[in-house]
Amino acid sequence: MGCFECCIKCLGGVPYASLVATILCFSGVALFCGCGHVALTGTVTILEQHFSTTASDHALLSEVIQLMQYVIYGIASFFFLYGIILLAEGFYTTSAVKELHGEFKTTACGRCISGMFVFLTYVLGVAWLGVFGFSAVPVFMFYNIWSTCEVIKSLQTNVTVPGDQICVDIRQYGIIPWNAVPGKACGPILENICNTNEFYMSYHLFIVACAGAGATVIALIHFLMILSSNWAYLKDASKMQAYQDIKAKEEQELQDIQSRSKEQLNSYT
Repeated sequence: MGCFECCIKCLGGVPYASLVATILCFSGVALFCGCGHVALTGTVTILEQHFSTTASDHALLSEVIQLMQYVIYGIASFFFLYGIILLAEGFYTTSAVKELHGEFKTTACGRCISGMFVFLTYVLGVAWLGVFGFSAVPVFMFYNIWSTCEVIKSLQTNVTVPGDQICVDIRQYGIIPWNAVPGKACGPILENICNTNEFYMSYHLFIVACAGAGATVIALIHFLMILSSNWAYLKDASKMQAYQDIKAKEEQELQDIQSRSKEQLNSYT
């Protein structure tokens, strides 16, 4: 076998579908974790400077955000390892189905592991649907603040409607208590908040984090389809393997009977 034929054989064993799903999963998790972590830090800064000047009012929220940042570290580490494992499982299944390595065959343990990955990926997909929905909440909140600022800017030319009457009360979202001071921002103060770098970065980073969560959901659905297909292939391959073993055994027995018959015929003659 030449070098070109060896390369073609190796490329034939690459699980391209699993490779695409792994890249999409890594990209989505990286966007969600990286952008989400920075956006949460910016959100705390905005609350401390403009909506809750007393540290005790938002102490619980700060602890929750810090805990969420630690969870983000765990999610990034887990999915980096899990994506590599699923990619390795794709290589294993592709090699087993295409029989690229001669006597390399499926086993009951391999089929059991494939089935376990199908179940685990399904559970993770459902969990990431919840994460995707949860990540849309801060996007909705920041969009409301941004749209209110746009209304204030549009009313600056209309002297009959003062912009000071238009406010955003963060307390109504439940993230800080009702006794937080000042708790709300109105008119030019709210407009200045929207012009800060923290608001601009946090708003867009939350959007990117939400998109990353959506990409991760798509990647897990892709993985789920791949794993289900691979498990079905392994199941059929095991049945075909059992059939070939029985057929080879029967052929060997038939050859043994024919050999004994010839020996007996020769002894008679």
